[in-house]
Amino acid sequence: MTALAPNLTAAFDPYAAKAQFPILSRQINGKPLVYLDSAASAQKPRAVIEALTRAMETSYANVHRGLHTLANETTQAYEEARETVARFLNAKASSEIVFTKGGTEAVNLVAASLGQSIKPGDEIVVTEMEHHSNIVPWHLLRERRGAVLRFAPVTDDGLLDLEALRGLIGERTKIVAVTHMSNVLGTINPIKAVVEAAHAAGAKVLIDGCQGAVHAAPDVQDIDCDFYVCTGHKLYGPTGIGVLYGKAEVLADMPPYQGGGEMIAQVTPDLCTWAEPPARFEAGTPPILEAIALGAALNWLSQFDRDAVHAHEKALYQRALERLEGHNWLRVIGQAPGKGAILTFTVADAHAHDIAQILDKYGVAVRAGMHCAEPLMRRFGLTSTARASFALYNTVEDADAFADALIKARSFFA
Repeated sequence: MTALAPNLTAAFDPYAAKAQFPILSRQINGKPLVYLDSAASAQKPRAVIEALTRAMETSYANVHRGLHTLANETTQAYEEARETVARFLNAKASSEIVFTKGGTEAVNLVAASLGQSIKPGDEIVVTEMEHHSNIVPWHLLRERRGAVLRFAPVTDDGLLDLEALRGLIGERTKIVAVTHMSNVLGTINPIKAVVEAAHAAGAKVLIDGCQGAVHAAPDVQDIDCDFYVCTGHKLYGPTGIGVLYGKAEVLADMPPYQGGGEMIAQVTPDLCTWAEPPARFEAGTPPILEAIALGAALNWLSQFDRDAVHAHEKALYQRALERLEGHNWLRVIGQAPGKGAILTFTVADAHAHDIAQILDKYGVAVRAGMHCAEPLMRRFGLTSTARASFALYNTVEDADAFADALIKARSFFA
């Protein structure tokens, strides 16, 4: 095995990045914290923490409706965050960006709004690797509107069976909803090919980018999807904030998701008319502070060469695999070529929850369970797995600490 240098890529310094995360200086059970649960939620850099605090301390009010100084300043900051997200995703205009409380709400918004036109027998195509957030909203349309839900299969190595998916798309297909990157397998899907196949059949396409936005550098104009969903807390921003990108012409044809203030053009005793997007889909007081902090997170992230960051993350994943090579008690779930830096695994004769708890004794934080992907677990004949997910603030020492701790944890069950 070839030893890797501590600084795995010349274009990116993970140690300098890690130093910007206050929580990563903690010790857990007397050991340095090794945080490998970023696929569930990433830690926050000081720039985001300070932006959130500054907004609360110096310039906060409700947005859009006020005429006083604080309202104007906060509105400007909130709308600048929308512009930052638009640049991050390469949307044509900031009006194509809808703020939600998370990625889950963004999917539900599309399902509830487009779902009003679904008729019995209309089809929705998803994949076996979807997170529950990109399955359950479509199940609700199956129950409430008579939609037919079809699942594209996944191969043994964790690839989407693209030909099988194409075969599921037909004249009754209305929506194709596919993850950009699997939160379990790390597989990065050929989403442009998915979009082409769906559009050829006249179907709309939603891409779940909650992982892909972090690790796959999306360009929504190049992808040509109708919708792209992501969430702030995986992008080094706060919880309580998500993003729905929608093509302007598609959003303009959609009815509201929720009713309330801000999303109307006019209200009388006899009728309501709707504001133009994105306001149409942002009923009530929005997540103002969270949106501002998300903008700060994306501005902070923009300082790095994203290709170099992704290369660094993949090198850490490979380092962990190399360190664990030859241990026949380890089963890695998902080994698709070009996958992201997510290592999902099982340990022979040990439950994933037990492995996670033992790793925590060594200061290593991983996730255990079904990862909100029960159909995928069933596809691989599993009831639980452990998952180590690497981020830009992880180092080669983290990968080694994980491998060392896992080998020690296995010894408890030998």
